[in-house]
Amino acid sequence: MGVGLRGAELNIANGIREFAIATPDTIAVVDGARSISFASLYERACRLANALHDGGLRPGDPVGVLMGNRLEYCEIAAGLALAGLPMVPVNPRLTTAEVTYILTHSGAKGMILDEPLARIAAAWAMSGRSTCALSTDGTSLGADYEETLLSCSTVDPRVATSENDPFCIAYTSGTTGNPKGVLISHRSRCLTFYATALEWGLGPSKKTIAVAPMYHGAGFAFGYGAAFVGGTVAMLRSFDARTLLQMIQDFRPSSVFLVPTHAQMLRALTDEVVDSFDTSSLDTLYFNAAALPYPLKQWVRARFPHVGIHELYGSTEAGIVTNLRPTGSDKANCVGPAWFMTEIRILDDNGNDVANGTPGELFSRSPFLMNGYLNNDEATEACTTTDGFLSSGDIAVRDADNDIFIVDRKKDLVISGGVNIYPREVEDVLLLHPAVADVAVIGLPHETWGEQVTACVVLRADSAASAEDLEAHCRRSLGGYKVPRQFAFLAVLPRNAAGKVLKRELRTIVTPAS
Repeated sequence: MGVGLRGAELNIANGIREFAIATPDTIAVVDGARSISFASLYERACRLANALHDGGLRPGDPVGVLMGNRLEYCEIAAGLALAGLPMVPVNPRLTTAEVTYILTHSGAKGMILDEPLARIAAAWAMSGRSTCALSTDGTSLGADYEETLLSCSTVDPRVATSENDPFCIAYTSGTTGNPKGVLISHRSRCLTFYATALEWGLGPSKKTIAVAPMYHGAGFAFGYGAAFVGGTVAMLRSFDARTLLQMIQDFRPSSVFLVPTHAQMLRALTDEVVDSFDTSSLDTLYFNAAALPYPLKQWVRARFPHVGIHELYGSTEAGIVTNLRPTGSDKANCVGPAWFMTEIRILDDNGNDVANGTPGELFSRSPFLMNGYLNNDEATEACTTTDGFLSSGDIAVRDADNDIFIVDRKKDLVISGGVNIYPREVEDVLLLHPAVADVAVIGLPHETWGEQVTACVVLRADSAASAEDLEAHCRRSLGGYKVPRQFAFLAVLPRNAAGKVLKRELRTIVTPAS
């Protein structure tokens, strides 16, 4: 029978190794006036891996990464993988307390950060848990990143790592309680890279822009993933709609990943401004975080008629679950059928499969699933079935074509007078009003009804509407019990790095009407 050779283990550094040999002079990453070839990226990743080992870190020690989108992010991810050190990506917008919790809970022994962010990591660093810290653009918290790399060996340490080991501990947004550490394996993410290359046209000679934050799961998967498969990624340091359009015109990417909020901000520029930029290089736009509201989807199609529009659905824990392709249906709120290598079940509260057209909780099984939550077996068991399906926490419906429709987050369901109300349905109706730029619907406590449907609305800058106007608009499309009883007008909705509205925060901002 032979010895049963398995082949090489999957590792997120392998793509950088491969293209440093295959196309050493090809540019891997662009960041403003700076750029780096695959050969240089690999060399610097090796230097970083050795620097961290020289600093006292050992394989398996987690390392926090606290920075925004910049050229170094890709070499840091590769360097940590070469060294066998799990990455703990940290959102730079978090508070000192939140950063301290994540770094402490993850067991981080090292830190790589931007100097301007040193203040929010200082408490953790002063706790004595840090073995090694490197800092870009300053040295108030850690050794100088560039000077340290220049002093270290360029030899690849080639630390033996199982493909099932976590390359990353990604923390959830903590919309309910403390954030949980999601263990994501090399195997999961490498398979994601290859599948995204196949689906969205990434690969050698292809270009994309890292628009979403690299510290977020999707932003990293589609940013670093482009370099992993031999393409070139340009860093957008912070989102500005006009800057993005200018980058598309100048850099000439073939595909770009966005979230619906980005599309809303592009739309706010006006059609004339958007049309004034040359976006003809694009052949693919793909969206995540939530299905595009149907009016916004129609706008994107009208402004980018030459581009294939994809809408995908997934989570940090499950990876990509579904994908609605351009050749698919024109159904509102649809996120398409199951993605590559993915099985989907929609279950009732008793764990039974529901019939097509019936809402239920969405579960998926694929090679992209997390290993589990760090040091939280109870939470892992609570969201998984005995046969390996993982709950998304979302309510979904499947139709006869096997297309999936996300109805709403299970925890966002509003129960008023004993009746279930799905906020997404109300939000979609409100977004059809010409004065509404953004909206989120929540349930607030009510003495009689239990919860009261409340709409948090952002109006367009050039528009005006009263609560009475919006209520009348809703009554034309919704049953009376679904119509918001309260409208709160806000300047902006709080969102996480994935562009998802933080409804927990809204419940603290908006006071229930008497």
